[in-house]
Amino acid sequence: MTIHKHHSNFFEDFRIGQVIRHATPRTVTDGDSATYMALTGSRFASHSADSVAQGIGYAGRPLDDLLVFNIAFGKTVPEISLNAVANLGYAELRFLSPVFAGDTLSCESVVIGLKENSNRRTGVVYVRSTCHNGDGIVVLTWVRWVMVYKRKAEAEVAESHVPELASATPLDDLVIPARVHTKEALEAWCEATGSRRLWEEYAPGDRIDHPLGMTIEEADHMSATRLYQNNSRPHFDELQMRSSPVGRRLVYGGHVISICRALAYDGLENVLSILSIDGGTHVAPCVAGDTLYAYSEVLDRRTATSRSDVGVLRLRLVGLKNTPPIEVPALKVEGKTRGSNYHPAVVLDLDYSVAVPRNHFNGTRHA
Repeated sequence: MTIHKHHSNFFEDFRIGQVIRHATPRTVTDGDSATYMALTGSRFASHSADSVAQGIGYAGRPLDDLLVFNIAFGKTVPEISLNAVANLGYAELRFLSPVFAGDTLSCESVVIGLKENSNRRTGVVYVRSTCHNGDGIVVLTWVRWVMVYKRKAEAEVAESHVPELASATPLDDLVIPARVHTKEALEAWCEATGSRRLWEEYAPGDRIDHPLGMTIEEADHMSATRLYQNNSRPHFDELQMRSSPVGRRLVYGGHVISICRALAYDGLENVLSILSIDGGTHVAPCVAGDTLYAYSEVLDRRTATSRSDVGVLRLRLVGLKNTPPIEVPALKVEGKTRGSNYHPAVVLDLDYSVAVPRNHFNGTRHA
């Protein structure tokens, strides 16, 4: 009897310029959207009601931006990160077209960088991934870098290159599909969200401590990762993870982002959509039983190109583990010289941009 094993790619299998077309296209459904809300508690209005979405120019409810990202990310795992030590970061992520129930998503990746680590047992792989819908329209593109095991430590690695990545997405490259062109549309939107805090009322330097926390249940984080068809072993294989430094299954980092963003609804109720993610770091792992909290910082406030109805906020979303925001005065600990200088409660540091309606009509009131 011949036994066939699928080992996926190890570090020495990757080549710069290599194109990987990922298997298993996925037709997304209303069921996926409802399940995502059940697992994260997300309440953003444009993903919750057809009538609200139609009021800002959509044909119907688009899927949550991060649900789309997590499904697209899951497509790339079998070839890119099944043999990963850790997913290290994200950059240049742009949401280019809304995704609706019935759309079929497929992905491909291009290897844009490789760097072997000094221990020779692992290396960092940089890939640019693209997600298309069934009509061939690009809905999402992003760069991530991941530390991957080598099959053999002594294997030679011929190529080494660390790509230069943009620190921020230019305004002209942001796609804002939502429209709030009339006073009536703005009033209806604010009534639906329960908030009248618009773009003008945020300023660089503002910090928003989101009041709620969410405890991660074992069944919930595993169900979420299965929803995304992410088959990475650290999230499922308890037997394998017993010998890891943590000693148990880890919560998928994209699910941590989704929960923290759902918690950020309180204080950012009028976000229309996510436009880009300019940087992201999973600072520390999470496991079932951890309680996540979050706070946001306003990094920048920009006017959208040729748009008076919508503005852009660049935000930092900080995820915290088992510590409410009031107990974390700053993201990093000043003067720390050894190891990470992040506050010990920080698990996520995400730099992203969102669209928010502007107060461009006379007589619009604010609470």
